[in-house]
Amino acid sequence: MMPRLRPDRVASTTARTAAAAEQTVPAGILVVLLTGSFMAAFDFFVVNVAAPSIQRDLSTGEAELELVVGGYAFAYASALVLGGRLGDLFGHRRLFVTGVIAFTVASALCGLALTPPELIAARLGQGLAAAMMLPQVLATISAESAGAGRARAMAWYGVAAGTGSIAGQVLGGLLVTADVAGLGWRLIFLVNVPVGLIGAIAALRVLPKRPSNRSGRQAKLDPLGALGLALGLALLLIPLSVGRTAGWPLWTWGSMAAALVVLALTMWWQRVLHVRGGQPVIDPALLRARSFRTGLLSNLAFMLFFGSYMFTLALLLQAGLGLDAFEAGLAFAPAGVTFSVSALLAPRLVARHGRAVVVWGCLLAAAGLTALAALVGSGGSNSSVAAIVLIAALISLGNGLVLPSLVGAALLDVPPSHAGAAAGALTTTQQFASAAGVAAIGTVYFSASTSGPGAAMAWTASINAALVLAVAAAVIHGTRSA
Repeated sequence: MMPRLRPDRVASTTARTAAAAEQTVPAGILVVLLTGSFMAAFDFFVVNVAAPSIQRDLSTGEAELELVVGGYAFAYASALVLGGRLGDLFGHRRLFVTGVIAFTVASALCGLALTPPELIAARLGQGLAAAMMLPQVLATISAESAGAGRARAMAWYGVAAGTGSIAGQVLGGLLVTADVAGLGWRLIFLVNVPVGLIGAIAALRVLPKRPSNRSGRQAKLDPLGALGLALGLALLLIPLSVGRTAGWPLWTWGSMAAALVVLALTMWWQRVLHVRGGQPVIDPALLRARSFRTGLLSNLAFMLFFGSYMFTLALLLQAGLGLDAFEAGLAFAPAGVTFSVSALLAPRLVARHGRAVVVWGCLLAAAGLTALAALVGSGGSNSSVAAIVLIAALISLGNGLVLPSLVGAALLDVPPSHAGAAAGALTTTQQFASAAGVAAIGTVYFSASTSGPGAAMAWTASINAALVLAVAAAVIHGTRSA
């Protein structure tokens, strides 16, 4: 005869099960991590606003200015996977603190730069430091949370990344125009110094210490794989960053072709090393996880849209509608509010309605992009700024429902021992897609601008609407196949 369970024991067991299924990141840890995420996103976008001032002050040429803007992006994206793998091997806390300190030093060097080469080198250093710092954010969130607690933390991660991107436009314009103590554009870099110092001290105090190698195997690096990934991505991102202003000379096409060869050989080496029992920088088992593979593709399409949309909308507001840098940045503020609100609501909505929430967000963003294309395509430079700001807020409302959910879904089935490498691969995909979107869809904008900035924005908004609908289709397909 089976024993009967007492109601109090059933309730206790249910409570323990629920607690195991939901683990929340402590608030202090989350604040420190998200500060790093905000800083990395902020510095990705802030230089766009300050570019004219930098060009005047340092007498930079167009190619040098492109490297100041794009150098951070390709150094950042090229080293993200390595940064994630180093976190898996030597500890996420150690790599995060090292990254924050290095980012602070590089920011100070940017603010003190006297020549274009000095500023370019410091920006490359910023990108490499961010690549050490950012993968540890997602890896620590994945290790310290589960269930609904992880969904909430991912929502806050999305808020930090999204508001950092928008704050780069808003606060960047404010800092440049304020010209505190005659520092001008230098202040956008120097402001990172006190934030970084406080962040590093706080990280040492609150971030958890974990064994550097939880798989039980002796920690080993894969220098050949790391070098191949960094070289392949750099060969892609450098021509994408400077190709348009250089007129797409032959070397840019040769570089991108070489990148495909290098990346193919690198992935071949990853499989060989895995078969031999080594520790590749990207474990092929990660790509065999369906959720991770689908998540990478969805994030790729979404960030192609997001990066190019932020870039082209800023161009429309300034070149098309005549706003100055601060006014154009301020136009993004309502979008920052709607993004934050929807990103924070997304976990509850997903818990209740499932992946349909992501589809709704995609449809909302696509509807906004279609409305934007119709407005600026018909009105051109006479389009209402208020209407554009309202539509941008609508698009961001949809974006907030999508981005944190895509990040969380991609990391859902990743084991803790590979959390850093997976986070590095995911953020590499996102940063590469942002840079590639700016280059590719930005080229469409400039090509179509001969018919006016409104027509150019209409073309790019239509392309971006198609990308967002592709994300919705991928989510629907994934839901049916699950």
